[in-house]
Amino acid sequence: MSEPTQVQTLAEFAVRCRDEGISAEVARDVSERILDVVGNCLAGRAEETSDTDPGNAVLSTVRGWGEGGTAEVLGTGLTLPSPNAALVNGTYAHALDFDDTHLPSVLHPSASVVPAALAVAQERGSSGAHLLAAVAAGIEICNRLGMASYDRELRNSVFFEKGQHATSICGTLGAAAAAALLYGLDAQGVASAVGIAASMGSGVLEANRTGGTVKRIHCGWAAHGGVAAAGFAAAGVTGPPTVLEGRFGFFQAWLDGTYDSSALLEGLGERWETVRTVYKPYPTNHFTHPAIDCALALRERGLDPADITAIEAGFPAPTLRTVGEPPEEKARPRSAYHAKFSGPFTIATALLGGGGLGVYLDDFADGAHEDPERLALAAKVTCVADEKASDIFPNAFAAVLRVTTRGGSVLEHRVDSSRGGPGHPLSAADLRTKFLLNAARAVPGDRAEALARAVTALADSPRVGPLTTGE
Repeated sequence: MSEPTQVQTLAEFAVRCRDEGISAEVARDVSERILDVVGNCLAGRAEETSDTDPGNAVLSTVRGWGEGGTAEVLGTGLTLPSPNAALVNGTYAHALDFDDTHLPSVLHPSASVVPAALAVAQERGSSGAHLLAAVAAGIEICNRLGMASYDRELRNSVFFEKGQHATSICGTLGAAAAAALLYGLDAQGVASAVGIAASMGSGVLEANRTGGTVKRIHCGWAAHGGVAAAGFAAAGVTGPPTVLEGRFGFFQAWLDGTYDSSALLEGLGERWETVRTVYKPYPTNHFTHPAIDCALALRERGLDPADITAIEAGFPAPTLRTVGEPPEEKARPRSAYHAKFSGPFTIATALLGGGGLGVYLDDFADGAHEDPERLALAAKVTCVADEKASDIFPNAFAAVLRVTTRGGSVLEHRVDSSRGGPGHPLSAADLRTKFLLNAARAVPGDRAEALARAVTALADSPRVGPLTTGE
């Protein structure tokens, strides 16, 4: 009997999660991830004020395709066919750049996998336990595909080095596995769903550097592709058994055949990468977080922004392309969303603004990128590669700020792991606070509390139904 292929091994693991259940620790972790995604979706919808904002544009487009279905668009009162609801919710989940991050793969798994699984669970009337198991398996597969791309010599993901968005590429496969489990497929069917999804995942990262709103759709499209792939598999379409390791398979196509097979499969089901996925305390690109922490710490020490003549911000070298280049773009972002990917602007924001969680959504409202005070301070920031931060990356996000004042003194603060990251995780109370702040932007406070309780109780629910009403 031949050894199972890589996708078959992943599929067998996924089916075990559904049929045998997951541990209480993993279930609790996944429940918190669903809560975080739901909060991000609600805030994402509330923050979009224009018909041309990505989430609203996607919603308008899919409504034109036809309404009906049984999967809710969170916070709207609308129901759509599950692939379309997953598309809209996944877009809103990623729209604010507030979603969780796995290290060292540096991808955002939950914003694709949770919307896909939630949509199918509502369509099928699945139990909460099956929803949690499907999300756990989907995130684990997504994360391990991302881990397989990490090159130790580069100290970076090969996806990222090539300008590809591992979040949307791997997220499509993870979403497909989760959806396939909820459709009741066996291991062969789950393998086919993942194999089909490998022809659907995509994503280009240039919008991180120079603007454009398409990146906010990446997780929605991954969720949509995952549900569609699972549906096709349920209808009889098959995927190649060597879709991952084959001569023309996933790893050859995306990574030129350079990947770590042990990171993909070793300890599968025993060592959970899902629980190592870290949460964001700030609604900005995760690479900016350690510098935000540094700025907030200096601010607490009494630093007066009016006293600053220059700021040197040391980041991990691989992240400079995202947060520091091109310098003229980062000093004067093109939009409030583009500002979330700017080291200089987020540092200025932490020194001058900040609310809610230290730096929060109001700091990136429409027009915030044109604030003259922040632009003047951002112009004083020079982003450089820092050797220690580079050595730590991507196992944690590190940075250092060196601030020169008018009196000629230099103040320095270094962070080796950003808040929310390894060594400084957000607590359950922190996550609940984040959820309530996010949800309250879309629903009254008492309904936000009730929604938090409903999501937390999903594990014991015999049937997953609508979570929000949109009233």
